[in-house]
Amino acid sequence: MKIIIIIFLFILMVNDLFAKKKDILVIESYHAKYPWDVSYKEGLKEILSSKYNLIFFEMDTKRIPKNKYKMMADLAWAKYLSIKPELVILGDDNALKYLGARFAKTETKVVYLGINNNPREYSIAGYKNIAGVIERPLLKRSIKNHSNILKVKKVLVLFDSGTTAQSTLNEIFFGKTTLLLQDIIVDIKLLDKFEVWKDTVRNSKKEGYDIIIVGLYHTIKDKFGNNVDANKILKWTSVNTPLPPFAFWDFAVGEEKTIGGYVLFGKAQGLEAAKIALNMLRDKNFSLRLPIKAEEGQFLFSKSQLKKWNLKLGYEISGKIKYVK
Repeated sequence: MKIIIIIFLFILMVNDLFAKKKDILVIESYHAKYPWDVSYKEGLKEILSSKYNLIFFEMDTKRIPKNKYKMMADLAWAKYLSIKPELVILGDDNALKYLGARFAKTETKVVYLGINNNPREYSIAGYKNIAGVIERPLLKRSIKNHSNILKVKKVLVLFDSGTTAQSTLNEIFFGKTTLLLQDIIVDIKLLDKFEVWKDTVRNSKKEGYDIIIVGLYHTIKDKFGNNVDANKILKWTSVNTPLPPFAFWDFAVGEEKTIGGYVLFGKAQGLEAAKIALNMLRDKNFSLRLPIKAEEGQFLFSKSQLKKWNLKLGYEISGKIKYVK
C-alpha cells in the first residue's frame, strides 16, 4: 500500500510539474520537415523546452499558393487566440509579414527570427513588445572564400522566387540583378519554373560563369504549376551542373548536393531568438531598439563533392572546417 501511495504521489508531482509549464506559440512560415525549420527549432528547444511548452503552427508557405498565405495567417491567429500563450515566436518573413502588425496591437511578447527583409517593412517599428533576429545570406564572405579555392571572376547565384529570394535581391543586391564585389561579377537570378532552372544551370558555363551558388529552391514549380520536390531540384543540379556548385545554407551541402562554403545554420537563429524570449519573459520592460544578427556562419564542406570536383581548400580556411559526406 505504501508503495502504491508513493507512486501515486510521484505521478501527481510529475503532472503538476508539467501543468506549470506555460505555452509559447511558434508560428512557422514554412513546415516542420523543411530543413531550416528543423534547425532553428532545435535551437529554440535547447533553451526553452525545459521551462516552457512549445506549440508549433505551420503556415506552409513554401508549398502552398501565395493566395492562401493570408488564410494560413488567419488560422495561425486563431490558434494564438485559442491558447493565449505567454509569448509568440514568428519564424521567417511570411509569419512576420502577415502577423506582425496584428501582434503589435496586443500586449503579447513577440520574438521573430530568420528575417531577410528589413523588419520595418512589416509595420512593427516602434513597438516594444516585438524584437528579434535578422538573417542575411553570407554572400560577400562566401564568394571571397571561394576565390581561395579556385579562380572566380563571374558568379551565378540561383534562387527561387519566394519571399526570402525577393528580400535578398532588395537587401543585398539593392534591387539590381548584378553586383560587383571588387573584381568579381555576381549575377542573381530568381526563377520559378524547374525547366527554366535546368536551362539556366546547363547554360551557365557557356554564359561565362565560373561557379554556381545555390540559394533557395523550395518554391520552384513544374510546367503544370505544381511544386517540385526540393531534394529533386538539388540532386538534379548537383548531377547536371557544368560548374562547381556552392551554397549559402547548411542543408544544401553534401553528397548529391553542393560542395559547401561559408554557410548559415538555422540553429544559431533559434538560439538567439530563445535568449531574447527568456529576457522578455523575465523582464517586462525588456526591449530591443534594433534587431540583432545571430552568430555568423561556419565553413561546411562535403568530402564527396570536393573529391568529385577535384578541389583542395586554400590554407586561409584550413583548420576551421566542418565536413559532411
